[in-house]
Amino acid sequence: MKLSIVTTLYCSAPYIAEFHRRATAVAKAIAGNDYQIVMVNDGSPDESLALAIKLMEVDPNLVIVDLSRNFGHHKAMMTGLERAKGEITFLIDSDLEEEPEWLFEFLRELNQKDCDVVYGVQTRRKGKWFERHSGEWFYRLFKMLTGLRLPANAVTARLMKRPYVQALISHQEREVFMAGLWHITGFDQRAYGIKKHNTSETTYTFRKKLSLLVNSVTSFSNAPLISIFYIGLFISFFALSYITYLCINWLFLSKPLTGWTSVMASIWLLGGMIISFVGVVGIYLSKIFSETKRRPYTIVKKIYEREQS
Repeated sequence: MKLSIVTTLYCSAPYIAEFHRRATAVAKAIAGNDYQIVMVNDGSPDESLALAIKLMEVDPNLVIVDLSRNFGHHKAMMTGLERAKGEITFLIDSDLEEEPEWLFEFLRELNQKDCDVVYGVQTRRKGKWFERHSGEWFYRLFKMLTGLRLPANAVTARLMKRPYVQALISHQEREVFMAGLWHITGFDQRAYGIKKHNTSETTYTFRKKLSLLVNSVTSFSNAPLISIFYIGLFISFFALSYITYLCINWLFLSKPLTGWTSVMASIWLLGGMIISFVGVVGIYLSKIFSETKRRPYTIVKKIYEREQS
């Protein structure tokens, strides 16, 4: 098969028909009838699944993977990539903020640069002030805490050759952070500047972005654990210095020690730091617990597809 187009569905009912029409036109222009469109329904609460099934009844090139519940955007993307059979695979969101027609430009870039992956990067982040700046802070914090230099402002849309896709889906993490997996999989990846549209409000709230940051950092770096060791050394050094000062003060200066404020401040400071350190260790232990159980990161309820004539 020449081409696979993979997308996910979550509250996508207003966009499915238009996305399918445009993606089909692009796919036929590039691959004739030798293509597939894979839609992964990530437990969408609206009528996305019903609308997709209606399209599948008249389009044998459409494959629908219905998950048993909502597992999250990143895990749904990995599930869709597992179903991709094409020599090249185009991963894209279905909300039309990313244009299916980008496939023409990405394919031209892929052939000209003779690379393995072409991915979209926003020349300017879309959205309001919070959406723009929270995204920038996310990448800065991730780089600072992990040392990994992820492409800033990268979007979902990317065109990938089959060897890269096979390497990507070989990762066995239960906690999936796609931007990190895209990066560490390697191969020759090239950025292509695009302008993302703003068709809907982002579903990535501050709470979700914070949760994603914690998950991604602890999945790709042990820096928080190492930083605990160094902070502990610093506190120990500071405490020894202060003890030395108190001993000298008591032996030679004979000044009465004042009190309770510094004692209570020290207790609260050290208590809070100890609790936060235990929390960091707990996060890593919870990830080990999750990984050792080896639960599937998604459960497929049913696959809808037609036999091609």
